[in-house]
Amino acid sequence: MTSVSTSAPAADSAADSTAVSPSRELDALLTQLTLEEKVLLLTGHDFWATWPLPSIGLRRLLLSDGPSGVRGELWDERHPSLNLPSATALGASWSTSIARRYGNAAAVEARRKGVDVVLGPTINLHRSPFGGRHFECFSEDPLLTADLAAAYVTGVQENGVAATPKHYIANDFETDRFTVNVVVADRPLRELYLAAFEKAIVQAHAWAVMSSYNSVNGATVTENDLLETPLNSEWGFDGIVVSDWTAVRSLNSARFSQDLVMPGPQGPWGDALVAAVRAGELDEAHIDRKVLRILKLAERVGALDGFDAAVPEPVRVEDGPAFVREAEIAGTVLVKNAGPAHGQAELPWSPGDLSSVAVIGHNARFARSQGGGSATVLPEYVVSPLAGITAALPDTTVTYSVGAVVQEGIAELPLSSITNPATGEPGALVRFLDASGAELARENRRATALVWFGGDAPITASSVVEFTTRYTPEETGEILLGFAAAGNGRISVNDELLLEQHLDSLGTDLGAAFISPPTHSIAITVTAGQPIDVRIEFDIVQGGPLSGALSITVGIEPDQSNPDALIAEAVAAAKAAGVAVVVVGTNAKVESEGFDRTSLSLPGRQDELVRAVAAVNPRTVVIVNSGSPVLLPWRDDVSAILLSWFGGQEYGDALADILTGAAEPGGRLPTTWPKTEADVPVLDVSPVDGVVRYDEGIHIGYRAWLKAGTEPAYEFGFGLGYTRWSLDEVTRDAPTIAAGETLTLEVGVTNTGSRRGSQVVQVYASRSDSAIDRPVRWLVGFATVTADAGESVVTTIAVPARAFADWAEEGWHYEPGSFTLQIGTSVTELPLTTDIEVTA
Repeated sequence: MTSVSTSAPAADSAADSTAVSPSRELDALLTQLTLEEKVLLLTGHDFWATWPLPSIGLRRLLLSDGPSGVRGELWDERHPSLNLPSATALGASWSTSIARRYGNAAAVEARRKGVDVVLGPTINLHRSPFGGRHFECFSEDPLLTADLAAAYVTGVQENGVAATPKHYIANDFETDRFTVNVVVADRPLRELYLAAFEKAIVQAHAWAVMSSYNSVNGATVTENDLLETPLNSEWGFDGIVVSDWTAVRSLNSARFSQDLVMPGPQGPWGDALVAAVRAGELDEAHIDRKVLRILKLAERVGALDGFDAAVPEPVRVEDGPAFVREAEIAGTVLVKNAGPAHGQAELPWSPGDLSSVAVIGHNARFARSQGGGSATVLPEYVVSPLAGITAALPDTTVTYSVGAVVQEGIAELPLSSITNPATGEPGALVRFLDASGAELARENRRATALVWFGGDAPITASSVVEFTTRYTPEETGEILLGFAAAGNGRISVNDELLLEQHLDSLGTDLGAAFISPPTHSIAITVTAGQPIDVRIEFDIVQGGPLSGALSITVGIEPDQSNPDALIAEAVAAAKAAGVAVVVVGTNAKVESEGFDRTSLSLPGRQDELVRAVAAVNPRTVVIVNSGSPVLLPWRDDVSAILLSWFGGQEYGDALADILTGAAEPGGRLPTTWPKTEADVPVLDVSPVDGVVRYDEGIHIGYRAWLKAGTEPAYEFGFGLGYTRWSLDEVTRDAPTIAAGETLTLEVGVTNTGSRRGSQVVQVYASRSDSAIDRPVRWLVGFATVTADAGESVVTTIAVPARAFADWAEEGWHYEPGSFTLQIGTSVTELPLTTDIEVTA
């Protein structure tokens, strides 16, 4: 029997060295600054950077969105980024090793782009599957989230870049996120929402934290005592608290432990803060503390002359695309695998036995590799499921049918179909014009989804942005040519003005014009191979906190005139094929920053499509391309189901590896998947009179499902592989545990199948006779194990005493008595049991 240990990696010396107080040398720099200079440093210089102060050798600090990739200063396809799988895929890996490498990869990308601070990971909890940014967060469980977050932060910072766990705190939904008041009791706040952040600070020593938009218990977070306690006073945080963009709204916030206002240069501090200090209304010591933290961050990332960076060069570098592929495989969850014959598994395929495969679904060709919103990155390429499967099966006939329309709104024009009239190269010409029509600047672009959010484009000086390209249609017929943007736009084709339309932003979210812009189109008839000249003119209107930013997408809206024909075509292809693969999923109108979901159903007629395909082909495999749970009402009708999340730029190749058996799907569910919406115990995210009450207390996710006694479609922790496992025995190193101690469990596991594979061993605690309201059971530890066919291994899992504590008025409380530990492979599959006595 082999002994293995797969607990979370300890932060190495590079990360450990960061938990220090500002030095006397930094204090000396502080004395060189005037009050005005100090205050200047506390608000951003622009969208993404802080102010430089050459007089003390301080360069700017560049911040960038980055939970699933690092975009950099420019939102521009000409400066592509590595597109990592979504956070839910990382959560499904249950692997602190993968999480650490994920952070490593993000930091390497950051340094390539000159970024000092990565604005991630996002570690809010999956309180409700309606949460719009569910895909951007790890899990519904605070322990799984905390362990992955600490590993991610360690990975980023050991390569010399600051990580920024966000959004602190209780920002678990999007509706009215700027104004909503989350009312949550101290116990769930401590045991769930703050616990998700704690290890990233205490163990991984995060160099930054982002404060959120919302209020908690009546106080907006940027003016909330939670920024000091527990963050600073209990956890020893010595980094900066940076605001979410425009989250700081008043001078009063300067009295709290909020350090940096973003974006700049406008903001509520500035001259008003200088005046408040001069008038004696605010002690300058508050300002000094904030400035010292910013200087300490600058020292850590190498932005301060005369001071050594924490990590001069990245120390953990690997092939980025290869890691993306590996991480997606590790996070893909196989939830069903039953072949047409009893006892037979559909997957993995033997490629030599496949004569034909029908690939079906809009997302099979136009996959979602990431969710929508500020976290968007622009990869150099994305391997679609169709491309990945086709490449992996060179001797098999592979057909494609769209099956059902998933797209909502404008889809950008493919690069292969557009020609820049100025260069003759693939792409488009974008010009910025002043009020007289004179050109101020031009850009040769290689995409038709365009965002200017930072950078040097002369948006504020321009009156019009003009987009021109020559578009060559692939098919003859009618298309819906249009644009997505808030404001006034005009569409001309072959120099004829066809449409002028003003579109207002949808909803009240500050970033709605960027995140979910309104769309408008006009029907035109085109002929395959016959180019048309397209010109879009868009009037630039400035004002508001996002002045200087602009977003516009030019493209085609979906044709939904004959959905029955699409399904019929897919059914015919499936009937003629040996195997059918249906890729279903969501779209940018379903999962994105800025709004919450209103339904867990797949958009369009995808459910109908799957049922129709399964009815004619018993070997139907469904791949679910969503970042969060969706309803699968046909799950009993198909042979196999893979939950693949948003898979990053290597998505299609990773899926092909899994389907053909070149790799085993390693994922286990980080959140519960329901059978129906009505079954979900915690669902609502809609404020009532500006308030969302977390009245469920500590019972969210699987805890709430167990309390309700409702069976989900697929439970927390569940997932299948390509081999079989037995959990043989458990031993513990002590019969009792007290506060501050750690229990060590050794779990014997055997791979009883015929191939090498991996398993996630999970440990849950319970106490049936407790005098305190507790979950039916709760996760207290886990480990990933890998073994060859027939091999037995022992994995070690550490369970700290805090796992048995509850939060009371006096702080962490330990109820004496016996707790049961159950060990297994999901929250309901728990064959091994041992007891532990908690002493006062």
